[in-house]
Amino acid sequence: MSNVIEADDGPRGRNAASRLRVVRPEQRVDLDAAERAVAGLLVALGHDPDGEHLADTPRRVAQAYAELLTPRSFDLTTFPNDEGYDELVLARDIPFQSLCQHHLLPFHGVAHVGYLPDQRILGLSKLARVVELFARGLQVQERLTQQIADWLDDHVAPHGVGVVIEAEHLCMSQGGVRAQGSRTVTSAVHGLLRNDGRSRQEFFSLTGISR
Repeated sequence: MSNVIEADDGPRGRNAASRLRVVRPEQRVDLDAAERAVAGLLVALGHDPDGEHLADTPRRVAQAYAELLTPRSFDLTTFPNDEGYDELVLARDIPFQSLCQHHLLPFHGVAHVGYLPDQRILGLSKLARVVELFARGLQVQERLTQQIADWLDDHVAPHGVGVVIEAEHLCMSQGGVRAQGSRTVTSAVHGLLRNDGRSRQEFFSLTGISR
């Protein structure tokens, strides 16, 4: 999944914040075509899309999928690490929802995202923005986890970065084996959080995941 990043004029002076505009390439959702497709699916499933209770369902479904597939643009804001903070920064329980690319059914849960700062520190709300950037699309949990970690590693350049995602997949809890309440856990770690045993243990301990 490629992303376009547009930098502003950059920091002005040592204490200025640096901002990168983060946008996804425009992926136009044809709502009219999606609405017609949903109506056709209802017919194929033995339902009348013109019935009293289903008359507006194709439009609602098309809009719901468009929202799930369209991340919001945001400014990635970083600040100079003037104090030389070198301990773990962790945002826990970031809620997200995404769409399984195999079944077009939602999976949802929480992401725990941490990093060891180097020269710059990241605005905390931006960790949640990065999760949303990759979650809003057709995904598998393993790739989603890796994309978040890789992106932060590339664009924040910390000493280490770690991501843990816990999610429930409707394709598993509502269909197939119907294992309701089952959660899938995935992780991705880079830098010191991968190579230094003490840092790795601290990260997984703070996320509540035993490794």
